[in-house]
Amino acid sequence: MNKVLALCSALAAVAGSASAQPGAGAVRCGKLLDVRSGRLLADQVVAFSGGRITAVGPAASTALPPGVTAANLSGATCLPGLIDAHVHLTYEPGDTGYRGLGISVPRATVTGVKNARLTLRAGFTTARNVHAEGFSDVAVRDGINAGQIEGPHLLVSGPALGITGGHSDNNLLPSEYDRRSSGVADGVDGVRAKVRWDIKYGADLIKLMASGGVLSQGDDPQAEQYSLEEMRAIVETAHGLGRKVAAHAHGTLAIKNAVLAGVDSIEHGSYIDDEGIRLMKQHGTYLVPTLYLGDWLLDNVAKLGLTENMAAKARAVIPAAREHVARAFRAGVKVAFGTDAGVYPHGLNARELAVMVKLGLTPLQAIQAATVAAADLLGWSDRVGTLEAGKLADLIAVTGDPLADVRALESVKFVLKDGAVVRNDL
Repeated sequence: MNKVLALCSALAAVAGSASAQPGAGAVRCGKLLDVRSGRLLADQVVAFSGGRITAVGPAASTALPPGVTAANLSGATCLPGLIDAHVHLTYEPGDTGYRGLGISVPRATVTGVKNARLTLRAGFTTARNVHAEGFSDVAVRDGINAGQIEGPHLLVSGPALGITGGHSDNNLLPSEYDRRSSGVADGVDGVRAKVRWDIKYGADLIKLMASGGVLSQGDDPQAEQYSLEEMRAIVETAHGLGRKVAAHAHGTLAIKNAVLAGVDSIEHGSYIDDEGIRLMKQHGTYLVPTLYLGDWLLDNVAKLGLTENMAAKARAVIPAAREHVARAFRAGVKVAFGTDAGVYPHGLNARELAVMVKLGLTPLQAIQAATVAAADLLGWSDRVGTLEAGKLADLIAVTGDPLADVRALESVKFVLKDGAVVRNDL
């Protein structure tokens, strides 16, 4: 049987027979990882209908929808679809240098369509896009939701909020152009208005730049950019309108003040100290470390067209981040999985897991960060993050045991989203 016929056969098996309920199907897993308990359960069935899971349990006793025969994944281990809480779908490596000045918003949207597909096929059935110019991520999300393009369930921020001349502002052009990025806002009144503007045009969450960054010209990753007062205004406005807030924060003071302002997550956390760790634990703030990008960036920095200032910051921040994030892991800060994909090629997202384990998490803890914990951060625990009745029918399968070697998740063989087969290489 050739590859095309094999895929068609698998699709038919998952969807069930002609007499099945519309959208009904089931898969039979050789093993299934219960990500809450860490138990690896043998010979399990996941049944679904209308895009939602209807039953999960032992193959011998779990009822299937009428007319459905379970697709055979007996040689694989099944898990919930993974969640990446920090991606940049509309960006490619090198877009933050001078090369990026020639990329229009429509062109970035096309890039986002491509990368949404890569992300989904890598096993990430849900993602959170944190910053895109021109609301290009809103367009990608809406295209996915309309069934016009292939990609994960998306929460998107639109343009990130940042100060004049800060990390999300464009500092590559001379003053005569007087160019500023669309998310720039200064002062309490300015940031309140910008939050409302983002939400008006489709933002599901708000991203703010609390500190300087690496891949921006001239600013300092250790310097706080927004004041505590400004960040409080951002959080109060966003939360009042039902949106969570993610804070890009490398520097020590920026991390602490962002937590005190009430943000829901700290992105990166490169220079977090013991006081910042204590505050994050006290406030229940999530850390979204982005670690694998350091390996890829240092290996490829000469090819990306970055300025020397950007490259120098990367060489300084990356080893510091490994040291400080490892300390936060040991201290028990809440962790949600995020990658910063877009700084490095999309589709390699799962390589983050092995770095998290190297820095002190167990394989189960790293997997939980990409499932139940990330679902909690997104506010989507009622729909994703576990394989349970009532959740979205999002499932992946790998060969091998990811609890023994988390790198197994770098080679996802089967992807189911909303009960539809996206990938089947088993």
